[in-house]
Amino acid sequence: MKVKAIAEKIEKIVPLKLAQDWDNVGLLIGDAQRNVKSILLTIDITSDVVAEAKRLKTGLIISYHPIIWDGLKKITTDDRSDVVYNLIRSDIAVFSIHTALDAAIGGVNDGLAEIVGIVDGKPIGDYVDNPAGENYKLVVFIPTKSAAKVSNAIFAAGAGAIGNYSHCGFITEGQGSFLPLAGAKPTIGKKGKLQKVEEVRFETIVPAEKLADAIAAMKKTHPYETPAFDCYKLYDSPAKFGLGRIGKLARPMQLNKIIEKIKKHTGAKTVGIVGSEKKIVKTAAVCAGSCGKIINSIIAAKADLYLTGELKHHQALATQEAGLTCLCLSHTVSERFILKKFAKQLQKELNEVTIRISKKDADPFKWKII
Repeated sequence: MKVKAIAEKIEKIVPLKLAQDWDNVGLLIGDAQRNVKSILLTIDITSDVVAEAKRLKTGLIISYHPIIWDGLKKITTDDRSDVVYNLIRSDIAVFSIHTALDAAIGGVNDGLAEIVGIVDGKPIGDYVDNPAGENYKLVVFIPTKSAAKVSNAIFAAGAGAIGNYSHCGFITEGQGSFLPLAGAKPTIGKKGKLQKVEEVRFETIVPAEKLADAIAAMKKTHPYETPAFDCYKLYDSPAKFGLGRIGKLARPMQLNKIIEKIKKHTGAKTVGIVGSEKKIVKTAAVCAGSCGKIINSIIAAKADLYLTGELKHHQALATQEAGLTCLCLSHTVSERFILKKFAKQLQKELNEVTIRISKKDADPFKWKII
């Protein structure tokens, strides 16, 4: 399967438009037209991960963190670009998803929220535009006998998608009237005679970028010479996308019970704790990796608990003074658990490709009691 086609499948799960503007996501290394049979998933790309990919004859690595952060002025074997050099020489493509996966529905932060027990968690900050863009309501009046044909054509053009559902529409029965004038070529009725027809009012939602195609499909399949239709721009408050999640727990829970759940689902062996360890948690916030800059929003919301990867010293002090308990798992430990879920999602889209999770990818820190 071509890398380009795989990239399109990835974007169905993780829209890259959700990434922060400072991030570097998408195809970072490789030929989009190359055919690959094997994919390796990893948080970071190290020399050990590259060696593993070569041993497994992997054509594409999907990494959470980008292998290229800053501009490279040279790519050689004797500096920090050595891994990039080996990837290019080995003809291994690299696709990064990073903060797009953080913000995506069902992504890293939703996963952490689920572990903690947050119900209907909302993003905390660093908001990005809805990748679906603006939506319109398309309303078409169709003779009853042609309703199925026209509505199906509109759906096929990309209309009617809401969340995990397709073909979403609504039909109301009624009676349409028209009087064909000189020059008209009516499908039904005669010139100069008022005509009344049993019709349906069909309405559905259409993303802005697919509106023109939906209207074209409607006109092509509609039996009338001049179909009657309306388009309404939807001004409902759009769902927010961004980093972190905050919300109430399904039921209050002791902190030690939450830590047990975190250990079970993330594999964390250690946890850094700031603040009280004896606490009943009612409201919690999560943010994978390093999300210290949104700490003030969490404090202002009077959350009881904040789960993250890491905090800077002054951020930890601020949470302590505010009475907010924080759990730090280590940066990559707060992220790595999502790879299993993402692998399953992607495998459903890519039946002919073998997907593996790296066994060499690991937290660079080793925590020891001294």
